[in-house]
Amino acid sequence: MLNVVAIMGRLVADPELRTTPQGTNVCSFRIACDRNFVRQGEQRQADFIDIVAWRYLAEFVSRYFQKGGLIAMEGCLRARRDQDK
Repeated sequence: MLNVVAIMGRLVADPELRTTPQGTNVCSFRIACDRNFVRQGEQRQADFIDIVAWRYLAEFVSRYFQKGGLIAMEGCLRARRDQDK
């Protein structure tokens, strides 16, 4: 099976760096990706994608990227199901 994703866009907000109780760095951020296709007379649309980076990559993103910055990511796609109490 193949699960490879490449995304390029601009950060919507500054990345948020946290540390797990075990000491592992994790960074969450959202990027806006413009769609390539625009119908005549319509505004360009964007998709907003939530990204989670772990360990060294988490520290790197939080240190060198900020809101509005262009970023390109390569990784795998994973779906999460959030359950509320």
